[in-house]
Amino acid sequence: MTEDWGAVARAINQRMSELGMNQRELTERSQVSKAIVGELQNNKVQRRRSERTLEALSVALDLHPSHLHAVLTGRRPPQVGEPAARDDDIPGRLSVIEHQLREILDRLGGIDALTDQVKEISANVEKLAGSLETNRKQLGR
Repeated sequence: MTEDWGAVARAINQRMSELGMNQRELTERSQVSKAIVGELQNNKVQRRRSERTLEALSVALDLHPSHLHAVLTGRRPPQVGEPAARDDDIPGRLSVIEHQLREILDRLGGIDALTDQVKEISANVEKLAGSLETNRKQLGR
């Protein structure tokens, strides 16, 4: 698995900027040492970090607990509240799949509603076109 620590550094710095957070606040909220936070922020030392470290930083940054780990491994980061699972966590992976299926069904429901609106608009346009044609014929006589 390829690890992109530069992407982790960018994600941390971007989120800190969004939140107006400084390094001291991040270390306090995450309980991760200033040295490790600095190394990650500046991408100084690329070495294996505990998933708990990345999780603590993610949570301190108001992100999903698996956010930074997903960034590290090049996957789409989950949204807050979205289930996430490790590769060896079968029940967790099923929960993720169920969540994704619910999202798909919600989107399909939205598409159905739009389709109904388009049909209604089309019917109204046809009625209007018919009325215009009738008026045109009456004026042409």
